[in-house]
Amino acid sequence: MTPQDLMATFGPRENMDFDVVIVGAGPAGLAAAIRIKQLAAQQEQEVSVVVLEKGSEPGAHILSGAIMDPIALTELLPDWKALGAPLNQPVTQDTFLLLSETGATRVPNALLPPCFDNHGNFIVSLGNVVRWLAQQAENLGVEIFSGFTASEVLYDEAGSVRGVATGHMGLGKDGEPTDHFQLGMELCGKYTLFAEGARGHLGKQLIDHFKLDAGKDPQSYAIGIKELWEIPPERHQAGLALHSSGWPLQADTYGGSFIYHQEDSKLAVGFVVGLDYRNPHLSPFEEFQRFKTHPNIRWYFENAQGQVVGKRLSYGARAITAGGLLSLPETVFPGGALIGCEAGYLNASRIKGSHAAIKTGMLAAEAAFEALAQNRQRDTLTAYPQAFKASWLHTELNKARNFKQWFKKGRTVGTLMTGIEQWALRGRMPWTMHRTQADHAQLLPANQCPPIEYPKPDGKLTFDRLSSVFVSNTNHEENQPAHLTLKDASVPLRINLKRFAGPEARYCPAGVYEYVKNEDQTDRLQINAQNCVHCKTCDIKDFTQNIVWVTPEGGGGPNYSGM
Repeated sequence: MTPQDLMATFGPRENMDFDVVIVGAGPAGLAAAIRIKQLAAQQEQEVSVVVLEKGSEPGAHILSGAIMDPIALTELLPDWKALGAPLNQPVTQDTFLLLSETGATRVPNALLPPCFDNHGNFIVSLGNVVRWLAQQAENLGVEIFSGFTASEVLYDEAGSVRGVATGHMGLGKDGEPTDHFQLGMELCGKYTLFAEGARGHLGKQLIDHFKLDAGKDPQSYAIGIKELWEIPPERHQAGLALHSSGWPLQADTYGGSFIYHQEDSKLAVGFVVGLDYRNPHLSPFEEFQRFKTHPNIRWYFENAQGQVVGKRLSYGARAITAGGLLSLPETVFPGGALIGCEAGYLNASRIKGSHAAIKTGMLAAEAAFEALAQNRQRDTLTAYPQAFKASWLHTELNKARNFKQWFKKGRTVGTLMTGIEQWALRGRMPWTMHRTQADHAQLLPANQCPPIEYPKPDGKLTFDRLSSVFVSNTNHEENQPAHLTLKDASVPLRINLKRFAGPEARYCPAGVYEYVKNEDQTDRLQINAQNCVHCKTCDIKDFTQNIVWVTPEGGGGPNYSGM
């Protein structure tokens, strides 16, 4: 049945009205909810706030390195330590390595630019921080609806955003309602804040609908892949933050690694690859697995006899917005705003975005509360971008505005110019670099690029995709429409396989896309949507932008623990 048929047969949808609707229970969305409730309490006013979360609970879909700068959290909740915030492991040492295939050179800390100084920051599980923030929000009276996807933007007669509709539940694979069918509901607000994270499904639509990116550099992304390990205590150094660049990536490919020593012999190890890479044979997942075999890296997972005794606990992947200030779209439109990584506030030079998400959530919340106090609704919250431009966050992002652009010129130029801008000039550079091409357009035909041979996983230190998805606790209701859709079903064979050797089978970190042979030995693309960890890489990197990620049934996807 078409959406119109469903509405005609089962409608109308139930409607719930709130003062503010927030899409996404991540750092930005929860910070916004908390700030609105704080201001309402101070003014002795009643303001209703609801937060929609597509994961089974807040934090279930949250993935980050993560080193957290507590500056914004301290502004939001000055007594966060007394309230039990899970920021337990301060960074005690920064180390940066330049890797060759067999060796490593440590950069003296005196030569590291300020963006790599983590003094005063904390190694955290951002998922645990989000769960804690959700509790603080609920304590203030915020309603959090977990397991509900925001699948549609609702507009009023004047064209302003009036809220969102949740996805239908109980549709079969054929799109027909089953015996368990439930129509989605409408959540309407005087203002709606979108905090879906990088490459948000509705945020992407809003940017297009309101032309919010007009005159801006194309947004740039990376994929971050992470594993959580328990390692031998003698290899663990609580508080050590190690970053690297170089091997195994080629010099023209943006990326690097992080290894963060958490408390209790836990190790967060991850790899970031810019999605503007050009060689379609490259696999970010395999590059990460290969990275762990470097002599200086595998040491952390081994005992004194050189045997891998560390235990992998979890795995996940997520796209990262990396374009910075020059790619930031207009963040407000009639009826709502984009906050956090939905807009792209992450500081790629610092590899940090949670502090920016919290800060922008607060700024948007303050603008929305001021508007509500003036009995306004569904207009444009111009006070939000104005406050951002006057904030410390704008100053921070402005200093790093050229970071990604320099690395498009190669690792050597990128490293040198970042050092000059951030270390020598302290971010006060008189020039601005721009980009003109989106990430997906960077891909070269397969016959113009060297193939890359990746070693087979050993199942101890290196792994395949399916065993990795298993420890991400990913689950989707099998009998539901696929949430990974194709605009044109002929494109994968006609263009992707023929011209680019089927890159979706390599850039997906979860084994969703697989080229298989039919009985007559012809090829077809098989989409294993149940494996999807919601990283959004396919939606970003597909050369013809033929793959479109849409919301699955609520609660589906990964259920990350400790990530």
